Amino acid sequence: MLANQRNSQDLAEIRRLNANLSVNREADDTIAVAFSGDWLLGAGLPGADAVEECLKQSPRPSTVSLDARGIGEWDTGLVATLVAIPRSAVAHGVAVDDSGLPDGARQLLALAFAVEEGEGARRHAAETGCLVGLGAKSLRVVDRSAELLTFIGDLVASFGRWFRGKATYLRSDLFQFTQEAGAEALPIVSLISFLIGMIFAFVGVMQLNNFGAGIYTADLVAVAMVREMAPIMTAIIMAGRTGASYAAQIGTMKVNEEVDALTTLGMHPIDFLVMPRVVALIIMMPMLTLYASLMGILGGAAVGLAMLDVSVVQYATQTVKSVGMNSLIGGLFKSIVYGSLVAIAGCQQGMACGNSAMAVGESTTRAVVMGIVLIVVSAAILTVIYINLGI
Repeated sequence: MLANQRNSQDLAEIRRLNANLSVNREADDTIAVAFSGDWLLGAGLPGADAVEECLKQSPRPSTVSLDARGIGEWDTGLVATLVAIPRSAVAHGVAVDDSGLPDGARQLLALAFAVEEGEGARRHAAETGCLVGLGAKSLRVVDRSAELLTFIGDLVASFGRWFRGKATYLRSDLFQFTQEAGAEALPIVSLISFLIGMIFAFVGVMQLNNFGAGIYTADLVAVAMVREMAPIMTAIIMAGRTGASYAAQIGTMKVNEEVDALTTLGMHPIDFLVMPRVVALIIMMPMLTLYASLMGILGGAAVGLAMLDVSVVQYATQTVKSVGMNSLIGGLFKSIVYGSLVAIAGCQQGMACGNSAMAVGESTTRAVVMGIVLIVVSAAILTVIYINLGI
């Protein structure tokens, strides 16, 4: 076996030595490139660097002449080198004479250049500069923002068609999406909200008891859950659960060309795929927020009643007194805004998905990230607006 490996290495060395590429510049400014020996893959074939150096010389040569009449056996190893030489010559504005090539090699060379190389098809070395990377990311943010605004415009037009009764969609799909975004989300919403209420109550008891104001733990939990935590936590849960699901479902349909099929049938994909999902989440988010607020208050009550010397009636009375109508309406309005943003992020990323399985996963990830970012940004904006309005 060792002898066979040694013989193979010796044969490869002989082939490498036999393959020769000579480059000469003639008096008439022609670069003569002569091939000789056996040009076979795996034999360490010489490159075309010498030709590139001659092309860079001044004055610029007029023609590159390829002569392969001295070669023996050859395969695609010869063609790979031949493709590199005309590409460099064309880049320098120099003509190529391939009349000295074998017919088969000349045909393969013509086939290689029969179709122009698409823009962006060739991989270039990645720029590693900090400013270059920052600029590229900034441009991507601008492009994605423009895509998001365009998608929102299409969605608004879809709602206009829906209100006029001209949108094409299935009511059964709307009911199904409503159930998926509502009833099927209750277990995770219950768990997270109850635990958040317990955490708030524990922190409140530990701090307010130092001032003899432990009873106000009920106010802390109720106001925090109704105004802020219930809407935002429910929205984040739905971004990771429902928003990701929307992106994966629509992205898979995009990969399977089902979206193109809808367009071919004369049905607007936004009407059929996006609008029912957005409506379902807008309808269910206020209900889920009310439910999350109740579960959070119950979680706070469990901790408060266990750690404070108060009765159930006292705790419930303090909770009812602390929650005003403004807080309730404000929290519900936030939930509608958050639900709209989650649905838009998920559906937009699904519609922008590429045509591969990997693209579906990337779209799902971007949908969750975009949804959470939009939730946090809108929460900050709404909080400032509420403060200025005295809500």
